[in-house]
Amino acid sequence: MIHSTIYDVAVRAGVSVATVSRTFAKPDIVTEATRKKVIEAANELDFAISRSATALKSKHTFRIAMLTGEAIATWFDSNLYKGLTEVLQTHGYDVSLYGIADTEQRMSFFDELPLRRNVDAVIVASFNVTMEEISNLQGMGVPLIGVNVPHNEGFNATVSIDNAKSMRMAINHLHALGHRRIAYICIDVSEAPMEYSADSRLQRFESACAAYEDIEQLTIALPRNDFTVDEAIARITVMDQPPTALCCLSDGVALPLLYKLPKAGIGVPNDMSLIGFDDSDYAAEFGLTTIHQDPQALGRKAAEKALSLIDSATFGIDLGEPFETARTFLAIRNTTAAPRR
Repeated sequence: MIHSTIYDVAVRAGVSVATVSRTFAKPDIVTEATRKKVIEAANELDFAISRSATALKSKHTFRIAMLTGEAIATWFDSNLYKGLTEVLQTHGYDVSLYGIADTEQRMSFFDELPLRRNVDAVIVASFNVTMEEISNLQGMGVPLIGVNVPHNEGFNATVSIDNAKSMRMAINHLHALGHRRIAYICIDVSEAPMEYSADSRLQRFESACAAYEDIEQLTIALPRNDFTVDEAIARITVMDQPPTALCCLSDGVALPLLYKLPKAGIGVPNDMSLIGFDDSDYAAEFGLTTIHQDPQALGRKAAEKALSLIDSATFGIDLGEPFETARTFLAIRNTTAAPRR
């Protein structure tokens, strides 16, 4: 089968080869009428411009790396990926996923990237990057965008939720209901292979509780590598004075508790109120009171920032505020109520 060439398209459309090239490389500088003629001719001839040739000419790889510290199957990362691709694919970009399980894998990625030079931007989801690793990207001119990262230092742009404000919303709600003994259920921070932004929620919980002189706060930290809420329930049931409310690291902790607490004789919310964090799949269906965040919206915003940093003129996207705080809110449902007197 003989494939059509750019010259064939030019002849069919009645334009120059240069005009065909501009139509695909920089369509914004070609008139709509000309653009339409070229596209119709290309479709008739089943012509597809070489992605490799376009990359060589533009010096763009049309690939963006997404680094995640968890499996892409998790609720947050899968929705973040969906938001990224919604924006990036319309501009001809693919998203390459890199699972980063620990500090060693993270260091290896940033050490090898200058040799591969195969991405136009790096998006980091929810964990920290060192200044040494960042310097590798800066030397290549590759922008680094963070999503829900622990801090903004070294990043070209970030979009993150405010964990402190979010935790205050949860504690303020429980205090208003009358709860004075509140426990935070989380994963043991000391066992973390990297610094994750979600782990900072423990400190935010403590600060939010400390704002009230009459709140007694407890922390139940569960093993990271052998996580189960059964241990949390076991600890609660042997307490002389159990908490009247539980505030959880995530819905991934809260939803199993919602299912298992009644089996231990603890009704929700009659005996114990329960608040999650994320508003993930099934949270609304099961009536879980939780902090709502939107990872798809975070992904779309991160993608726009990446395109702007790569080439704002080509993609027509203004960076705007480089470090943005995304909105969260407390979704009050059926798992919180006033404590029994």
